[in-house]
Amino acid sequence: MGQHHHHQEPQGAKLADAARATLQASDEQWTPMRAAIFDVLAGKEKPASAYDIADAVSQARGKRVAPNSVYRILDLFVANNIAMRVESANAYIANAHPGCHHDCIFLVCRVCREATHIDNDKVTGDVRSVAAHQGFRAERPVIEILGTCAKCAA
Repeated sequence: MGQHHHHQEPQGAKLADAARATLQASDEQWTPMRAAIFDVLAGKEKPASAYDIADAVSQARGKRVAPNSVYRILDLFVANNIAMRVESANAYIANAHPGCHHDCIFLVCRVCREATHIDNDKVTGDVRSVAAHQGFRAERPVIEILGTCAKCAA
């Protein structure tokens, strides 16, 4: 399999449409609150916490949205491959390809907090194989490499 490339990244309304279709394919509803949370998440250039998202949605709606509600929706998004969780930052990013399932590899910059998601099925397949060899059944490997991005290193 090796490295997996996407030739076109959906953005804006096309990305929201793809996320909605993915969620609805799992027999879940695309509610106005879920749409608002996804729009905020997709508009962020860096991983966003549930609190960041709750604040942004609260401001847009003119009434407070509880972070617990945002966490529940983000968990639903992660379970349905609409968003990905950057574990080391306790934050989330929108999946640019909601219908595409891969294990996560993130390059996380300690300076600017940007997280770049890459797909490499060979690497994650090797991780799954090592886990299986140890008698461990991997559910969702997430690999995070902490360091400094090229922009911050310059």
